[in-house]
Parts: sequence; C-alpha cells; structure tokens
Amino acid sequence: MAQRKRRIRRGWSTQDVRELKALARQNVPAKSIGRKLKRTEGAVRQKAFSLGTSLNTKARSRAK
Repeated sequence: MAQRKRRIRRGWSTQDVRELKALARQNVPAKSIGRKLKRTEGAVRQKAFSLGTSLNTKARSRAK
C-alpha cells in the first residue's frame, strides 16, 4: 500500500495574516489566496472566519 504524505501544520505569521486581509479586500477568491500563501483553501477560509474577514466575493462586488 502507498504511504500517505504527512501534513505539517504551519502557524500563521503576521505577514501571512496581512496578506490574507489585503487579498480578501481585493476580492481575490479563496482558492487563489491559498495558492499564493501555500495553504489549502479550507485553511484560508478558516483563518478568514476566525479573523472576521469576508471571502464572499459575490456579495462585495454587488455592494459597490
């Protein structure tokens, strides 16, 4: 049987959080933010939720 690749948890640095918030303000999708920060889409969504940052690009683009 093939062995699974073990994932290593990385903490969020202050720079990572700043970049997440900046990209969220620019209406960048969570999947793209994850690629840029080298994290999963789920990790990005979880962190944004815990920070109270919205990643809902449709709602923000309509509100403008």
